[in-house]
Amino acid sequence: MRTVDVGPTFEAWQAAARMLLHEGVPPAEVKWRLAPAGTGAAAVAAQATAGPRVPRQFLELARQAAGASDPARWALLYEILWRLVHERRDLLADSSDPQVRRLNALAAPLRLESPSAAPDAEAPGAGAFIPPNATLDELRAASARCQGCDLFRHATQTVFGRGPATARIVLVGEQPGDQEDRKGAPFVGPAGEVLDRALVEVGLDRQHVYVTNAVKHFKFTERGKRRIHETPRAPEITACRPWLEAELEVIRPQVLGVLGATAARVIIGPEFRLLRQHGQFFSTRWSPKTIATIHPSAVLRGEGDAEQARLYAMLCDDLRLMIAA
Repeated sequence: MRTVDVGPTFEAWQAAARMLLHEGVPPAEVKWRLAPAGTGAAAVAAQATAGPRVPRQFLELARQAAGASDPARWALLYEILWRLVHERRDLLADSSDPQVRRLNALAAPLRLESPSAAPDAEAPGAGAFIPPNATLDELRAASARCQGCDLFRHATQTVFGRGPATARIVLVGEQPGDQEDRKGAPFVGPAGEVLDRALVEVGLDRQHVYVTNAVKHFKFTERGKRRIHETPRAPEITACRPWLEAELEVIRPQVLGVLGATAARVIIGPEFRLLRQHGQFFSTRWSPKTIATIHPSAVLRGEGDAEQARLYAMLCDDLRLMIAA
């Protein structure tokens, strides 16, 4: 019997499962266990080889099921993966199969919280770079080596979150901008100045707030000497998602504030509409009090002083709701 310590993310399980498939270890000979601190789970992930191609539907369902709390989920995923590779590729079409029914049941509650697209089977994702049961400082150090998607090739550095692990409120934006990429810290550019001003106005000390982004590398297009922000694609968001999940797992915020439409779709779900639903609280797997507001950069993009003032007031009002929650 092989005991496999696996980190708390889909990517960590995926890396270990690829290695087991490569070695030909059947599901009956594997015991899955959530990795305790100091085990070799990170080494397992790092040594994992590229696996066989499997249906995209399985990757999507498996990623959603990985967010469930059922301790048997890793074994179920490996059993289905083994059968897809060794028995029948069309297994997921068999709605009468007991394991397929269990997989769909585990995935169903998490569907609205998952991005609509998943990366290719060969895409490593960030999970293989995340040490199990790490502190925020350990996560930050590990993130500097992340090559989970191609964004690392062009960005200056990984921009990890900043703030105390004891923060009551966590703010999540989309991705770092030009200044954040150069300085290695989130919200230190023009949008960060707007956020700082709003936090002062509502009486929230930034030193007591944890601030991060859904994507940790700056995505941009070069125009002369300027680097113009590009919205990250769904596969890039999905590849980076384990970093955000690891941060939130450590902090477990009482209030999770989401800044901007892209981050809102990641945290709350693809059907969320920011301008219509901002200021409303939702229960998510990361916090029972999750609320979205506009990104501070939206204030800067407002046409004219009146529009910028209106957007800034909206941001402040939603921040006050976070304080009062």
